[in-house]
Amino acid sequence: MSATCLTLPDYLREDILLHPEKRKFPAFNLRQLLNTVFTPTAGCKICVLVDFADPAPMIKDFHFLTEEGYPIQKRAYQHFYQSLQLGVMKDLGMHGGEMFAYRMTYGSNLDLADEVWDSHGKQFSFDRDLYPNYDLILCISTYSATAPLTAKAKQFGFRGATLHGVNDIILSSGLAVNYHEVSRDAEKIRLAMTGAESIEIDFALEDGRVLTAWLGLDRQEAQKSHGLCNGLTPDIANLPAGEVYFVPSDARGQFPMKYEDGTLGVLDVENRNIVRSTLIQGNQDTIDAHNARLLDDPMTGTLGELGFGTQVLPVSGADIQDEKVLGTCHLATGRDDHLGGDIVPSMFKKHENSTHDDILFAPHKTPNFNISQVRMKRGDQEEIIIENFRPSRYIMDALTAF
Repeated sequence: MSATCLTLPDYLREDILLHPEKRKFPAFNLRQLLNTVFTPTAGCKICVLVDFADPAPMIKDFHFLTEEGYPIQKRAYQHFYQSLQLGVMKDLGMHGGEMFAYRMTYGSNLDLADEVWDSHGKQFSFDRDLYPNYDLILCISTYSATAPLTAKAKQFGFRGATLHGVNDIILSSGLAVNYHEVSRDAEKIRLAMTGAESIEIDFALEDGRVLTAWLGLDRQEAQKSHGLCNGLTPDIANLPAGEVYFVPSDARGQFPMKYEDGTLGVLDVENRNIVRSTLIQGNQDTIDAHNARLLDDPMTGTLGELGFGTQVLPVSGADIQDEKVLGTCHLATGRDDHLGGDIVPSMFKKHENSTHDDILFAPHKTPNFNISQVRMKRGDQEEIIIENFRPSRYIMDALTAF
């Protein structure tokens, strides 16, 4: 990873890779972001979506602006809605610009209720009034809506972006990058990994154990989340973007899990499904609750994604950006139809179970264990992809290639 390599962009220098918080970004510019992500924009009708527990009174006359809390929704108003009204729409030849609110889902990628309200408090229907009548939809929400909006985009023909959990760090870094560069780098890593037969991940625990998870990929074509939603093809960009991902066809072995309350467990995987969790340290009740959920609805433990970050970004504290960091990887359980997979909401016992939940492995998120190595097998080729949360020489050579 020589800093003198002539083909090495500044943000891939050794010192920046070690300390990504030192990378310099331009100021967030909505006009530039939309013009890059959504070319062409001329003639497009655009709107902004936000979510609330009780949407009608909160969105009416933008009442939420006078209330404590709602940081995501207030950023949506200031940096997206207001910017559209104050010249961005005119500059890009767009019209519309309304803000709507829908009922909070309380789960990642759960389907949205059809009711939606405008800033006058009037109720509308997503299917009847919004999806058929808007060309670009920006969803700045508490919980990810990528899966349901991807399905609706294909049905109704619009484009859009999901930007859940937006905070100030994301605005000043992950949404301030040049997405042509992001797309270029993601494609280089995608080509370095596409057609893989399998991936093995070694997790080194503090007690000296090494757990290994094996994921079968059946030589599938790797996909990329690269932030560009150009042309007029219906699609949803998940921003910040920057990852290469697969839909596992099989999985087995073990991997560690850090739960929201800090409890650590070991997850056993058989036939692509998490079958049990065993306590390492923390709260046994947390482990018991997870095992009860797996027993009650086994689909909640099905692995639906394996992803690798491709960007050099500072830690934001929100997985939507932090899973895009080069040197990290993540698994996800649950629905994967928005990724081209076969796990759809109807396969779950209850609607609220049909989430897509990322499990991020990164130094700040999982300091209790290390990804000591990630290995790829592709025919006779075997390559190290990640070592100790750092991109391997193989990946760096791919990134610095012409």
